[in-house]
Order: sequence, then C-alpha cells, then structure tokens
Amino acid sequence: MTPFCAIDFGTSNSAVALPGATPGEAMRLAPVEGAHTTLPTSVFFNVDEHTREFGRAALTSYIDGFDGRLMRSMKSILGSPLAESTTDLGDGSAIRYTEIIAIFLDHLKRSAERCAGTSITRAVLGRPVFFVDEDPRADQLAQDQLEAAARSVGFTEIEFQYEPIAAAFDYESRLTAEGLVLVADIGGGTSDFSLVRVGPQRMTQLERKGDVLAHHGVHVAGTDFDRRVELATILRELGYQSLDPEGREVPNRVYFDLATWHLINTVYPPKRVTELKLMRHLYGNTVHHDRLMRVVEWRLGHALMAHAEEAKIGVSAGGETMIDLEQVEADLRLAFGDAQLIDAGREETRRIVQAARDTVQAAGVAPAAVSALYFTGGSTGLLFLTQALAEAFPQAQPVFGDRLASVATGLGIHAQRLFG
Repeated sequence: MTPFCAIDFGTSNSAVALPGATPGEAMRLAPVEGAHTTLPTSVFFNVDEHTREFGRAALTSYIDGFDGRLMRSMKSILGSPLAESTTDLGDGSAIRYTEIIAIFLDHLKRSAERCAGTSITRAVLGRPVFFVDEDPRADQLAQDQLEAAARSVGFTEIEFQYEPIAAAFDYESRLTAEGLVLVADIGGGTSDFSLVRVGPQRMTQLERKGDVLAHHGVHVAGTDFDRRVELATILRELGYQSLDPEGREVPNRVYFDLATWHLINTVYPPKRVTELKLMRHLYGNTVHHDRLMRVVEWRLGHALMAHAEEAKIGVSAGGETMIDLEQVEADLRLAFGDAQLIDAGREETRRIVQAARDTVQAAGVAPAAVSALYFTGGSTGLLFLTQALAEAFPQAQPVFGDRLASVATGLGIHAQRLFG
C-alpha cells in the first residue's frame, strides 16, 4: 500500500494524520514540532542565523528579537491578488507568498515522513467551505494554489475534503445512534458549517454526498476577533480614532495595517516611515504619535498583534487580563475584560451565528431538527461565541471536539477510506 497522510493546513494551527503503525490500527496524529501533534501555522525567516523556523519556535525567535520576517495566517491570502506577489524577507531577498505556503507544507510532509519512516506522495488536504466569500472564481483559484503548493513539495495524488465535514467524521466515530449534526468549525480565518446526517451505520460508506445536507461559511473567525481587540484597546493608545486639533479623526490606514497580519510589514519601509513622521502635526495628543513611531521604528507590529491574541485567549479562559505594552512605553498596561471582548467582537459574532442559521435554512431543515452542535476549531474556545450559537439552536446538544485536532483526525478517517 502506497503511504498516505491527511493534512489540516489551518490559518492558525496545523496538523497531520497518518495510518496506524500496525494494520487495522486507527489513524494517528504525527509529531510536527518536537512531541507536539499540532503547531501554529507560522514561519520565521531568521536573518541573523540564516534559518527557517516553524510553529512555536518561529514565534519564540521573533519575540526574542532575532532579525527576519515572521509569516502567520498564510492560508488567508489564498485566492487574493496578494498570493502571487512577493514579500521581503528582511535580508534584501524576496519570495512569493505561495512559496512560503509550500515551505510550510514541506515541513508538515517531512514531519509525517519521519514518523512513518517512508516517503509519502498521497494526501487528503482539508479546505474551508469558502476560501473567498461570494467569489467562486477566486475560491477555485485558492484551492488550485494550495494544490500547486502541495504538488511542488512532492505530493502526486491529492484529494480535498471540506474541513467541517471532516470534523463530522470525527464526531461520528463516537456515536451509537443516527442524528443530524451541525458542525461548527471556527478557526483562525474562516467559520465553516456543515449539516450532516451521521450514524454508526453510515461510517462504512465511502460516498457520503447524500448525507451532507448543506454547507456554508464566512471568512470571519479568530484573527478577526484579534483585529477587533487590537483596534479597541492597544491601537487606541497609539492614536486610533483620536482627533486632530481641528476635531477630525486622524488617518486610520496605518492602524488597520498594523492590525492585519499580512499587512504589518507594509508600514516598515523607509518611505512609509517618513510619511508617518510627517503626520505628527495631525495629532492633538502627540504622545499617541510618539508611541506609534516607536512601534513602527522598532518593528513591534507583530508583537502587538500577539498581545491582542493573548488577551483574547486570556479573557476567554475566564476573568480579566492585563495587556502589557512596556515594549512601547514604560508602565503602559491596559486592563481587558469579558465585556470588552464581547463588545469588540459583536459584529463578528452576529455574522457567524447568521452563517449557522443560513446553513440549516439552505438544507430545508427546521432548527429544532438539529440534534447536536459539534464545535471544533481554535476559536470555539470563545465561550460567548459558542453560547450565541447554542442559543440559536436551543434543542441541539452542544458537543465539543478537540479544538485543534478534530479536523485532522476526520481528514485522516476520510483518507483511510479513500487510500486504505
């Protein structure tokens, strides 16, 4: 049997599933960073040490101050004009974004091969319901770009499966009775929903198209909450929505760029820095401009966004947290609590819940007929979000899968049926 794997290439986290070590053994997750079976979807091109680092190691090196280029959320640019453009790595060289995706996929492939002890050329890749909202051509382009990246690193036989359907397969493996499950796969870049008929008698069927009653998704998820948190807290201390001496709001483009992972580096070129310096007279409170220039000149954009993400995670785990901005200014710390998080993400929550309702409506099914809500994806750790979804389907039983591994496990189940 030709070796195979299943890859969950996520916006925020990724994982790989492999066949069991012995015949008949269930699919397993491969170690992809040390003993970890999941890793942050991050690549750091370390200019100081001339290395490429992945996952937690990439984030650590960046935070430790090594010079170079950190890339996160690469999946979110697939299908956009930016995907085929190039970005500076910090040493004068440039690379296409799609090549960075290929480099990350190659890391996952090599990790799987080390675990399997053999080369792997067949793979099932997960994909969101929509890479790009309301643009079928861009959505197909995104899948084509991901497939091309996978082929460039040595995969020759590639199949795709929707990520929420894969999560349904993982949920189904533990069922004893048939039912209708609405899978909510809410990750870093997209919130995807599938209404699937599941049950132990259906697991042996390879063709499950008739069991998928509807699927739908929106390009709104964890990184959008991070962005809202940063704009509502950190960037206000740098002048976002502050007023000039005439009472007008200062230009906000730089703040939106600082709050978007793949645009942060666009504020660092000398020409842009000079333009920002010349804006000092627009600030009624020049302390804001001073802080902004420190962030730009010291290249703290990624660190600030990481602080926003950490604050979101800290509050979602319960209680209030403090956002430490001493990198920007001594003794600058901000309190951040649950009410602020809920308020910051109110519009994103509304859109995600509406996408869930639209999925069930598209299937022609009454909300009361949904027997279970199966939550997976990193952003289902946001209690207010899962509560809002549960309130939309009060008769469905909320079930929580492994936030970071359910999709990879389900993709592995699908790969076993296809290739095993």
